[in-house]
Amino acid sequence: MGKASIRFNFKKQRVLITGGTSGMGAASALAFVEAGARVVITGRNQQRARDVMKRCQGEPGSIAFVAGNIGRRKKCDTIVSEAVGILGGLDIVVNSAGVIYHATAEETTDEQWLETMQVNVNGMFYICRAALPHLRESKGTIINIASDAALSGSYHLTAYCASKGAVLQMTRAMALDYAPAGIRIVPICPGDVDTPMLRGEFRDRGLDAEVGLRESAAGVPLNRVCSAEEVADMVLYACSDSARFITGYPLVLDGGSRA
Repeated sequence: MGKASIRFNFKKQRVLITGGTSGMGAASALAFVEAGARVVITGRNQQRARDVMKRCQGEPGSIAFVAGNIGRRKKCDTIVSEAVGILGGLDIVVNSAGVIYHATAEETTDEQWLETMQVNVNGMFYICRAALPHLRESKGTIINIASDAALSGSYHLTAYCASKGAVLQMTRAMALDYAPAGIRIVPICPGDVDTPMLRGEFRDRGLDAEVGLRESAAGVPLNRVCSAEEVADMVLYACSDSARFITGYPLVLDGGSRA
């Protein structure tokens, strides 16, 4: 378990996390449970979901799993509906699910482009749209995990950069629309984060994961990549009362790369 709960109290808060079976989503789920929240995670891998749930040390029933692929609109509606049924409402939604393909424009296949947009952009939009009526009741918070790739270009990540740029602009627009309803919508933009997805990307490029992490760290002033737990810390901060005047503007975790 992480240490985020030492600083934050989310007792009785009801949280839905997409991509909650791995990486940043799983770290956020563990941190929220430790901080007293009741959490529903969603993803496509039931074994990974069971692993995350076993790691939780909260009260019985503090975490549940709803299987689903957010790339499908109707499934997004079902995920939100089932989460509301389990939790009795929603206070927080964390959109962490995503895919990445390391490819230039010419190397990107139609299937890779469409999947990237379907999961990273469409799925996030569908989850937000379905959740907003419930968050209006609770004056809740949405956290959309974007990327530093939304702020500047990255080599060999054409589809990913396009999708995360869309996520950032979508989040800014929604933040303006729903601020009068008391709903905060915050984009978080990490740089490279040590997750199974990043390590898988290195392997796809023919790199040993540890070599890839060292290469990524070489360009960061703090000389390392971000951890999933540090992203979870930022997620909990952005959802807390300490951040009650923050909405729409990206919170960046890049180790000083844009200083």
